[in-house]
Amino acid sequence: MKRRRTLSVALAVPVLLSLAAVAAPGAATAAPVALSGKTVEFNVLAADGATAAQAEAAVRAAGGTVVTSNSATGLLTVSAPENGFAAAVAANKAVEGAARVKSIGQAPKGEKTAKAKAKAVEQEHKAAGKKADKKADKPATAGMDPLDSQLWGLSAVRSDLARTKQAGDKRVKVGVIDTGVDGSHPDIAPNFDRALSRNFTRDIPFDENGEVVDGPCEYRGCVDPADVDNGGHGTHVAGTIAAAADGFGVSGVAPNVSLVNVRAGQDAGYFFLQPVVDAITYSGDAGLDVVNMSFYIDPWLFNCTNNAADSPEQRTEQRLTIKAVNRAMEYAHRKGVAQVTSLGNGHMDLGNPLPDASSPNYPAGNTHPRTIDNATCFSLPTEGPHAIGVSSYGPSQAKADYSNYGEHISISAPGGYFRDGFGTDWYQTNENLILSTYPRNVALTEGAIDEAGNITPDGEAAGVQKSVRPDGSVGYYQFLQGTSMASPHASGVAALIVSQYGAYKGKSVSLAPDKTRAVLEGTAAPIACPTPRTVDYTVVGRPAEFNATCEGGADFNGFYGNGSVDAWAAVTNGKKFLK
Repeated sequence: MKRRRTLSVALAVPVLLSLAAVAAPGAATAAPVALSGKTVEFNVLAADGATAAQAEAAVRAAGGTVVTSNSATGLLTVSAPENGFAAAVAANKAVEGAARVKSIGQAPKGEKTAKAKAKAVEQEHKAAGKKADKKADKPATAGMDPLDSQLWGLSAVRSDLARTKQAGDKRVKVGVIDTGVDGSHPDIAPNFDRALSRNFTRDIPFDENGEVVDGPCEYRGCVDPADVDNGGHGTHVAGTIAAAADGFGVSGVAPNVSLVNVRAGQDAGYFFLQPVVDAITYSGDAGLDVVNMSFYIDPWLFNCTNNAADSPEQRTEQRLTIKAVNRAMEYAHRKGVAQVTSLGNGHMDLGNPLPDASSPNYPAGNTHPRTIDNATCFSLPTEGPHAIGVSSYGPSQAKADYSNYGEHISISAPGGYFRDGFGTDWYQTNENLILSTYPRNVALTEGAIDEAGNITPDGEAAGVQKSVRPDGSVGYYQFLQGTSMASPHASGVAALIVSQYGAYKGKSVSLAPDKTRAVLEGTAAPIACPTPRTVDYTVVGRPAEFNATCEGGADFNGFYGNGSVDAWAAVTNGKKFLK
């Protein structure tokens, strides 16, 4: 059983030496190229050894305008005429390559529904190593909240026990790189760090073909505040990590740590390259201890270096993505950030990927079938450097039917499994899923509540719940499933590890991310492969391609990795794994 494939900066793939097919990065600046066509956006990546400032100068010399620049990775977003610019800028020795992103300034054609990321799976239901100046304060403990009896995931990872010893420390900061976090939710607000939170996205009302993406902008300037979530996904993730234990609603795995919104996802659920890279590097610059990443970078489910089904321009785009994300994740790791990622909902062995017919998913209507070569194709950030990959299981500890498995797995965690308990009363019940925080604005948009805040019949069928504080403030909660729900359980345990073993200095705390990972994996509760090892998911109504075979032993296998994250073991028995 191979644990994971290493994705290094160089990647050992010769084709990466020149990302742009049109010109080698080391070539002298080419003769002027005539630029023409409408204004579009490009990603431009600085060459190895070149600075972002040098790449910016190359962009201006080639006739482009810099929109966004990431100095840590050398990734730029620029605007320029669609014809001729890529060739001109790629000929400069300071540039690794350039790839078209999207058209800008397009007028809408009509209110058509955009093909955003499918929610079908999730909504299936009726600076480390330094000595501390002083010891940490006595660990704070916490109790349980009224709705926690429905959070089987909390007891599965033994957060209920762990919080009697260590419930987390406010100086430990967990970044949620997602669609946003509703900082006003009554269960999020007590732990929300508004000062550190950032939004790296711009709303995209329509794509270049006039198809609706995010829809009309809710705020002037089309940039949402850093305490807003119009998708709901990020707030659900945040609640599982660190909803406050305050006698109201639900509590998170680490109910006393701080939550930081590091938004990289569109309202529609897309995660594009520049915002993701900016979010990852910002996490390092801001001194975050843990980040949770429950997404893949659009528009490619797998970024391939040289897939025969892709055009030369598409190959350039994917090579640039691989290298830019690689740089960002290495940077965050050097800055002391433990990076927890969901393994994905593609029901596949990541060491033997299924064909991909879903890419590129943006703009709509451009997908084409591709065979995925495991050696040269990468799902990012899951298969990026230092990623702690998390698979998903249900309340019976059965691997969830949708969960990816195999290569790149580190640990497993509760993610919900609607079809768990086949043949029992559990089967296809909302209680098999993960209950967490739900933004009021999203609940209203999705028809789960009415204008007065009452739960609608559709909301009741989906298990939406409401909790009212004595002061009249209201919190809403929804059930979801997915590896996106599993990884925040692991992120919460990681935050408890930093709280328990980190070096405290003033208002900050640090623990090397490799040490956080060592404790996370070393204290995980082993789960053996099922008998028989091949699970037939057709009995619960899935196609045969969902069937999965578990390889490995009890200590490490493809379904569960090192085992299920265990908060109690992590805070009581983790010290021996710190080397």
